[in-house]
Amino acid sequence: MLDFEPTAIALAEGRATSRDLIEACLARIADPAGEGGATFRRVHADAARASADAIDALRRAGRAPSRYAGIPISLKDLLDVAGEPTPAGSRVLADAPPAAAHAPVVARLLAAGFIPIGRTNMVEFAFSGLGINPHFGTPRAPWDRTGGGRIPGGSSSGAAVSVADGMAAGAIGTDTGGSCRIPAAFCGITGYKPTARRVPIDGVLPLAPSLDSVGPLAASVAGCAVLDAVLAGEAPAPPEPAPLSGLRVAIPESLLAEGLAPEVAAAFARALARLEAAGARLTRLAVPEFEEVFAATAAGGLTAPESYAWHRRLLADKAALYDPAIRARIERGAGMSAADYLDVLGARRRLIAAFNRRTRGFDAMVLPTAPILPAPIAALDSHAEYNRVNMLTLRHTTLANFLDRCAISLPCHRPGEPPVGLMLIGETMGDARLFAIAAAAEAALAAEVGRP
Repeated sequence: MLDFEPTAIALAEGRATSRDLIEACLARIADPAGEGGATFRRVHADAARASADAIDALRRAGRAPSRYAGIPISLKDLLDVAGEPTPAGSRVLADAPPAAAHAPVVARLLAAGFIPIGRTNMVEFAFSGLGINPHFGTPRAPWDRTGGGRIPGGSSSGAAVSVADGMAAGAIGTDTGGSCRIPAAFCGITGYKPTARRVPIDGVLPLAPSLDSVGPLAASVAGCAVLDAVLAGEAPAPPEPAPLSGLRVAIPESLLAEGLAPEVAAAFARALARLEAAGARLTRLAVPEFEEVFAATAAGGLTAPESYAWHRRLLADKAALYDPAIRARIERGAGMSAADYLDVLGARRRLIAAFNRRTRGFDAMVLPTAPILPAPIAALDSHAEYNRVNMLTLRHTTLANFLDRCAISLPCHRPGEPPVGLMLIGETMGDARLFAIAAAAEAALAAEVGRP
């Protein structure tokens, strides 16, 4: 995997060129034995090479737009790129006109000199945490690619695989209920969900605007922090790790008492031990608000009605073109009344306030990103099993979206073990603080996960 800081240093010192990076990524994408075909919906090979040559010339002249200029990234297939359609992993929008302008987040990345190498595959319309796409194929998670392989997590499936397989140094995804963090956890990389309001979602095909956020995936916390800053219009820089000694970390009791795969429980316990050995003060905490979130969203939450509002006219004309699993999730919104929707909004306001009070004495909350391991793709053919595994996969991550928090997933499994993500949840608008805590946690776990 390409990591941002070493790559930026190599570019600055002349030990690498942007053209070198682009050619290496394109070779990995084109490898017939790899996952490039299922990972990318469109590859911008010619544009990426031309951009790399231009950035290399600017760097030689001392005019590179940023120290990260020339680093290849991938873009999820729901971000507007001027002159291209935005199909969002679906056949439904095959005849949609091309975007007239770049999404603001894309424009910011280009201004900083990042090079989009292509558009990545995703769950149709971003409405699942599994990563399966029956239209264009499902990229397999790096762990256990035997047979049909394992799910990569979703909905930013191709985004995660592009980073894990060295087809890009970083990726831009979206996260409405876990869609950056789950694929990061299942693919052994780092994924970030910002406080949603920090990053504009204009020019991003919506799932549920109340919950949608645009976030990065990368090989490290620093890579995610750099990309997040650019997305938010801030100055990019790696975070300074916070001292772990005395850090107050909450561990939600109820979620850890049920349904953890043994491998997840073991990796999580080892990670907690590492954090505690580094001086963090761990406190097990009852969080009744979590159960109230599940109750408030059981009938469809905000995602079903908001997605149905956007899709209802398309469904009237093109329902047969949808993935049936996705169409069924969207159509749940048709059965919710305006009063139901307002009830969920009211519950959200109340629960955010209650959760803020409960966590006021803590610096972060920690729990496994997903309670289970990536499932075999072939095991999810039935509608019932698809829904069961999807709900389990999303169980932890969706809480941060509903409660308007920032959150990050970083790997905590040992080399050769099944992938397990450690999720840290920060305060609303506490993104800089969370990155500092995550950088410290990453360092504490380095020996455990085999990082230098």
